Amino acid sequence: MDSPIQLLEHTDQATKQMLENVRKRKKKFDDVKMWHYSSIYITLFFAFIFIIYFNITIVKHYSYSFLSMLSASLNDAVAMFLIGISIIGFGAMNLLKQEKEKKEKEYQELRCEIVDRSKDLWKKEEEWRNRHIVFELMKKKYDINLYHEKK
Repeated sequence: MDSPIQLLEHTDQATKQMLENVRKRKKKFDDVKMWHYSSIYITLFFAFIFIIYFNITIVKHYSYSFLSMLSASLNDAVAMFLIGISIIGFGAMNLLKQEKEKKEKEYQELRCEIVDRSKDLWKKEEEWRNRHIVFELMKKKYDINLYHEKK
C-alpha cells in the first residue's frame, strides 16, 4: 500500500484499501493513456515519412500512370516497410484506445463508488469532519477527485 494512504488518520483499513485500489486503477489508466497517445504520434510520424518518401521516389517518376505507381510501390522495400509500420501502428492505436476506454471505465466506476459510499466509509462524526483531508490528499498527490462523481 502506498505510504501516504497508509498514514491517513480517521480512516479505517477497508477504506484505505479502497483508496489504494482507486490509486492503482488510476495509474493503470494513465499508463495505457500514455501508450495510446504515443502510438498515435508514432503512427502519424511513420505515415508522414511514408507520404514524403512516396512523393519523392514514386510520384515524381511514375505519375503518368496509376498502375506504374502501384508496381513501383510494391517493388520498393522501403515504401512497403513504411506502409506496413503505419498499418501496424494504426491497429495498435485502435487496440490501445479500446484498452484505455476499458481502464478508464474501471477507474471511474470505483471512484464513483467511493463518492457514493462516502457516508458509509466515514461513519463516525470525527471521521466525517476530517474526510476532506483524505479528499485533498487524493486530489493533490494522485489527481483523483473524490468530491464529485463527474469527471
